[in-house]
Amino acid sequence: MQAARIEPPSSTDPIEALKASAARPFEDARAMPPAVYTSPDVLAREEERIFARQWICLGRASALAHPGDYLTDEIAGQPILVLRDRDGEIRGLSNVCLHRMSTLLEGRGNVRTIVCPYHAWTYSLDGALRGAPLMEKQAGFCKDAYRLPAVRTEVWEGWIYATLDQSLPPVAEQFAELSTMIDRYGMADYIETFREEHVWDTNWKILAENFMESYHLPMLHRATVGPHSKLEEMECPPGLPAFNYHWITKEASLPIGNAHPANTRLEGHWRKTTALLALYPSHLITLTPGYFWYLVLRPVGVGKVHILFGGGLSPEFVEDPRGPEYMATLKTLLDEVNAEDRRGVEAVFRGVSAPLARPGHLSHLERPNYDFARYLAGRLT
Repeated sequence: MQAARIEPPSSTDPIEALKASAARPFEDARAMPPAVYTSPDVLAREEERIFARQWICLGRASALAHPGDYLTDEIAGQPILVLRDRDGEIRGLSNVCLHRMSTLLEGRGNVRTIVCPYHAWTYSLDGALRGAPLMEKQAGFCKDAYRLPAVRTEVWEGWIYATLDQSLPPVAEQFAELSTMIDRYGMADYIETFREEHVWDTNWKILAENFMESYHLPMLHRATVGPHSKLEEMECPPGLPAFNYHWITKEASLPIGNAHPANTRLEGHWRKTTALLALYPSHLITLTPGYFWYLVLRPVGVGKVHILFGGGLSPEFVEDPRGPEYMATLKTLLDEVNAEDRRGVEAVFRGVSAPLARPGHLSHLERPNYDFARYLAGRLT
């Protein structure tokens, strides 16, 4: 059989090249064209047509356990804050003061009121302006006319999602099929035990693709999880419009990789089956019978990605007397896996930036990458 020729992109426009590549049948699928990862124009289009118009995950609702607990983030250039208000509801607000437009809060914490660090304008937890020092001397000023703009926020399966688009269907509707697939795990009840933020030197899509496929496990993760993953038993079905997924059976290197003896939700092979979930555009979840971990990606340039990294345990392992020990062991493993992934995805970004870089054929285990490329092509064109 004659070897397939490695073809260069047919268009100098990276989005048109992506569109043409994504139109191939999966049997002849290729990796995305290099410029899709390196072009500032592609990144600008992603911010405009994807991040500004989609539901974006901000982490777990359990991170905001008490009234006044808050976290901050940014969506497509808009600083936002999400908090638990006095009534116990999750609320999203613009994180920009209505006076001279300073950002208001930073990081995470707990507040009774939202105080601008620039001129001390003060807002209640529902966004209403409560105080503006000395502004009563201005006849045209009316305190009641000021309220921080709301940011649409919803909670799905224990995750906080926000969007700048008021017309999007609810999160639960967007991921309805996924809810059915993973209902047996009870993900909403998993307890987050750590949450961190990092910045890596790679394109956000390279890291997303790395998470989506397990073809790299035996090599890149040969010192950690690779030997415990059975690629021959992996299922990579076609993705759906809002997400892709695959299942992998693991002979767990940790007890929490399989279901706890007290877990009555999972039966048969589900007690040792891991779901790898990619919720578009940038929420990535590894869901096992005993623990979960996740990444939320936000581009901060073509060659840098901000990463929200968190994880935790299923309720049965949290309640187990050895729960703290299990979590410490898991965190050590995940840190080692992340270090391996970082080396891999930063090497790929250096490669796609090279003049002679060309996309090769995808393996049958990289079906999620193919579906992700088709999602991007549909959004960007």
